Amino acid sequence: MRHFRRLCVALFVSIAAVGPALAQDSAFKPGTVWTFTHIKVEPGQLNRYMDYLAGDWKKLNELGKREGFIVSYHVLSVNNPRAGEPDLILAVESKDYYSNAEQLAQQKKIEALLAADQRKLEAQSAERNPMRKFLGGMELQELIFK
Repeated sequence: MRHFRRLCVALFVSIAAVGPALAQDSAFKPGTVWTFTHIKVEPGQLNRYMDYLAGDWKKLNELGKREGFIVSYHVLSVNNPRAGEPDLILAVESKDYYSNAEQLAQQKKIEALLAADQRKLEAQSAERNPMRKFLGGMELQELIFK
């Protein structure tokens, strides 16, 4: 039994030592991070919601680009959405994942840009509820072949 344990420990140590070396020989490397937000626009609210996106939403993303966090952002229209599918997908491409400190620093800049604190921003988001519903979203990371 002791020999079996020693063998298991030796195997674990060798795998732990070889793992990073194998990762260096990977055929890919991590790329940019994409966040997709799925939006269902309420009937008759598309132009009003697009006005918001062309205003504050665009300002926020342009700030992120100037700060070097955001690479690109897009509003995508879903052609012929089926029941339960979004009308719009908001896509934001970031250089990498944010750390907590970066998130807090960016939040302060957003508040300054929009002249609003977190409570006011939440209230403004609630005011957009008659225009749209969030159907969820996803976060993806591109894998780039070497």
